[in-house]
Amino acid sequence: MAAKQPGLEPYKTQLGLGFLDAPQKPILPPPPCLEILPSEVSSSVKYTVEPVDLGGLTLLKGRVSTREVFNLSNCDLIPGKYEGGLKLWEGSLDLVKTLQKELGCGHGLPGIFAGFEGAAVIHFQDFNAEVLRCLTIPNVNANILKKSQSLATDAREWNIDAEFRFFAGDWSEVHQILPCTHTNVKDQNCSPVPDQSVGYDIILMAETVYSISALPHLYELIKKCLNRPNGVLYMAAKKHYFGVGGGSRRFLSVVEEDGVMAGSLIAEVADGSSNVREVWKFHLK
Repeated sequence: MAAKQPGLEPYKTQLGLGFLDAPQKPILPPPPCLEILPSEVSSSVKYTVEPVDLGGLTLLKGRVSTREVFNLSNCDLIPGKYEGGLKLWEGSLDLVKTLQKELGCGHGLPGIFAGFEGAAVIHFQDFNAEVLRCLTIPNVNANILKKSQSLATDAREWNIDAEFRFFAGDWSEVHQILPCTHTNVKDQNCSPVPDQSVGYDIILMAETVYSISALPHLYELIKKCLNRPNGVLYMAAKKHYFGVGGGSRRFLSVVEEDGVMAGSLIAEVADGSSNVREVWKFHLK
């Protein structure tokens, strides 16, 4: 493995927050939070793969039809029902490219990349269980199979023994089933207590801050899940999501107002394919 950034410890666990995971304005009660087992991969939906070249690194991305999975026409978002998890958003690719430089080293590509680079435990989260069954789990399996077949000729030692787990649910409730949350650790008075052995060392999230109404739930979930005091959050997002009001700068204002975390801009992408995209790194003060 290439050298890590000075001062950044090797990471053990991460939480991969899915693409556009939380509803903007739910019109229905959110689905129940649950863990999706790898064996629950859907066999009724057509799943195809295609390679994605990320500057010398090739990962596989899956493709499924929203009509087959949700009986919906081709769309990116229906609040409270489908939160865009079947589409590969630009921020996911931005995040992988940035991690290649920063760490030296949904579709779930950032989480898959982290597993191949040494993370021992990777937890994926999406609003829709169907996204996990029909796309994320098959995508993880396809990339693991591809890399395991190339070990004999690949000079890098890919970690294919990482533990991958998958969790579905809304950001306001999913902490109840995630294994690495501070709220699940109680003292003798049944009150939550800080525990440095609890929490995710790294949280990766791409295109998750588009909805103003969802930002408070997302931010509170991050604080419940991040390891204290050394946990790190990487966020890839558009600077502004026109029409819905969210964006990386709106999330930054939430962080600054709370005063618990600090952030730094580590990458900016202005390639003309969309409005300006950014990758931020956050840590607890």
